[in-house]
Amino acid sequence: MVLSMVDNDNKPDNDLKNLDKLVGTWELSGDIKGRIRFEWAEGGFFLVQYIDLEYERKIKGIEMIGHTQLPEEKPSKDIKSRFYDFLTGLTLGYTYEVVGENITIWFGERGSDNLFKGKFSRDGKSYYGAWKWPGGGYSLTANKVK
Repeated sequence: MVLSMVDNDNKPDNDLKNLDKLVGTWELSGDIKGRIRFEWAEGGFFLVQYIDLEYERKIKGIEMIGHTQLPEEKPSKDIKSRFYDFLTGLTLGYTYEVVGENITIWFGERGSDNLFKGKFSRDGKSYYGAWKWPGGGYSLTANKVK
């Protein structure tokens, strides 16, 4: 398969700017503990999350968040991600939505019954919420440390 060159006039979709609230280093507490860090990758098409957490086991990996796009096609409507777990080899897909002070992350596709719902503080220095899935879930608070 030969990939066509991407047009140099391509710009990241405006809805990615909603993810700016996540940029920085966050200390997580509650049912899950550890740190996550978000930063924009070169070009601004992807937000990268570095994960170092403890929830029933050590979780360490990287997540690339942005629109999926194949050659000659438009970017996906939803913001998607792929998480790569360094300790198990799992690769997991998510769908992100940040609107105002609210953040929703679905495991898999939008509308999944496995999801995170959270809310940012007015000053943007913390957020709280919970992952819920059939038969389980956990709550967390994230405080920005950098």
